[in-house]
Formats: sequence, structure tokens, C-alpha cells
Amino acid sequence: MSTTVLLDATSIPADSGGVGRYLRELVPELARRDDLVLHVACQRRDVPWLRREAPGAELHPVPEATTSVARRLLWEQTALPRLARRVRADVVHSPHYTMPLLVRAARVVTLHDATFFSHPGLHGRLKGPFFRAWIRLASRLADRCIAPSQATADEVARWAGDPARSIVVSFHGVDTERYSPASRDREAEMRGALAVGDAPYVAFVGTIEPRKNVGPLLDAIVGLARRRPELAPRLLLAGGRGWDESVIERLDAAAPGAAYRWLGYVDEQLLPSFVASSSLVAYPSVGEGFGLPILEALASGVPVLTTDRLAAPEVGGDVAVYCEPDAPSIESALEALLDDDARRADLGRRGRERALTFTWRRTAGEHAAVYAEAAGRRS
Repeated sequence: MSTTVLLDATSIPADSGGVGRYLRELVPELARRDDLVLHVACQRRDVPWLRREAPGAELHPVPEATTSVARRLLWEQTALPRLARRVRADVVHSPHYTMPLLVRAARVVTLHDATFFSHPGLHGRLKGPFFRAWIRLASRLADRCIAPSQATADEVARWAGDPARSIVVSFHGVDTERYSPASRDREAEMRGALAVGDAPYVAFVGTIEPRKNVGPLLDAIVGLARRRPELAPRLLLAGGRGWDESVIERLDAAAPGAAYRWLGYVDEQLLPSFVASSSLVAYPSVGEGFGLPILEALASGVPVLTTDRLAAPEVGGDVAVYCEPDAPSIESALEALLDDDARRADLGRRGRERALTFTWRRTAGEHAAVYAEAAGRRS
């Protein structure tokens, strides 16, 4: 028997960051399943790729006004329940913390991380209270919550109280065809498009926000370049403008010959080659709900330097290299990796093997099981 699911994909941002990458990979896999009847509420800008990648889904474009966060939240509480009734949904899946409070269908909510509780200083003055409130509501009112890591599930349980419904852990996957050592074949094209020259580089991928810990990473690469100019490649940062203003000021002010350069948002077509062509990926985040850039680097056959905070070890396992989040620790770890070609090659090979076990098909199957269980509770 199939489960009718209405997935609210209206929170996908225009730049496909964060929740956008999760949904862009998950929705096509859900649409391929024969145990689901999938309806997707979406922004009009997302209709073309959804029709192309998820032809098995019934699309429900929402008004243009919902690109405003406030209006989207109003639509979620008023129009989404009506849409759920119209399509006779068994389950409404809200994939980004918030959910309709008054809906007859079972509710499944994805909670991506709990750093709004554990690291409140890393989030904006309004963002923190908003997401803390919705995590508490979801953990108590949703029929099921999904978290992308055990660390996130544990943190939600710790900070939001014992959930009324258990939290199901479902790891994200990675497209191992896009993120692959073979993506180095497009290195020349990528370097030309990004105008980064021919020199080796360390890559960082992520929004410039406080928890990504970019400041100490900049200090580390500058220190290493000063001590070991023959060794240290430039740090190239790919990611959108966030709210770490002091770091953004440093990046904007960097001279052409500086040890680091911020590329801004890098197109999805170039990103796999950017990652695969790097000497290593440095991602010294102090708190991740999952850590997709870690997994994408492993899939690309590139060694990863990160920290052992929250979910990163669940992704990196024994093939990532871990350091403390301070600049001297990052600098020392970078130096050791860049000094050892054989170790980097071994970590890259083993990382690729580990990444092959993280599939979006598995993630979709786990989500489908959650939908069926949640619907069963209401029947």
C-alpha cells in the first residue's frame, strides 16, 4: 500500500545552499519510489528542475509572494493545510524546522542541527530564538522528526526536552558520480572560469558564517605561508556571504597576492571539479548537523581536515583528519598533510570508499519508512 506524501519544498533558497542541497537530492529519489504518491509544494523558480529530475512527483507551485520568508510562513500555516486536504495527504513532510500547526495529516519534520541551543552565539539575534522555538514545537507535536546525524538527534533531545515522538536518524547521501575523482578532468575549465591560476590550493566550501570557523582558518594559512612559503598553497574559499562580518571584511580586503581568496558562490556545475582538484579540503567547523562538504570531499577522493565537534566524526569516520578549532592546531595539521603526499593519496582513496556507502537512495528509503510509520499512527 502506498503512502501519499505532501512535501513542502518552498524553503529551498535561490542559491541551493543548506536545505536546498538536501531537497535537490532527496526529492528525485522519493519520486522514483513505488510505495509513495509524492506531491511537492514548490517555488515557481524550482519547477523546471523538479519536472526534469522528479517527473514522478505532482508539483504544486506556490504564489510568488512566498519567496518572502514571512509570507512563506503565513502560507505554511494557512494554505498548506488546505493543499494537504485537497491531495488527501497521509503525511506532510516539513523539511526545514517549521511545520503547519493545524493539519489533519501526520507531520514529519526534519531538524538539521541543534547549534541554536548549544552554540547560540553563532547565530543571529532573531534567528536563534526563532529556530529554538520551532525545534521545541516540532519535537513535541510532530508525529516523527528526522535528524541527519546521531549528534543532532542527541542535542535536540538534550536541549528541547524528551521528544513526544522518537527522532529518526537518516544520514544524507552524496552523488558519487558528480563528486568523484573523475571531476578532475574538468580542472582546466574550472580554473579558467574561476580565474584561479595553475597553482595548487586548499579548498573551503561553505557559507561565511561564525560556526564555520573561517577566521582561525585564515590565520592558519597566513601563518603557514609565512613559515613555509615553499609548501603552503593558497586557500580558496567557495561560499555565499553569510553574517560573519569580521571575516567578510578580511576576505573583501585581501590583496591579489594574499594567502587566501574568496570566490563567493561557485556554480553547482563547477563545484565538483573545484573540490576534486584541490590538495585537500579544510572545514574546521565548530558545529555541524551533518557536514555535506566533508562527505563531498571524501567522495571526490580528496583528504579532509575538520574538527571532531558534533556530527563531523559520523561523516568522516577514520578517514578524515581531525584538529582543534584554533589557528595553531589548524596550521599544524595543514602542514603535516601538505608535507605528506603519500598520506594524502591514501586518505583520498579510503575516503572515496567510505563515501560510496552514503547514498541518497538509502536516505529516501529511510524517509519512506518514517512516512509509513507516521501515517500508521493516524490510521
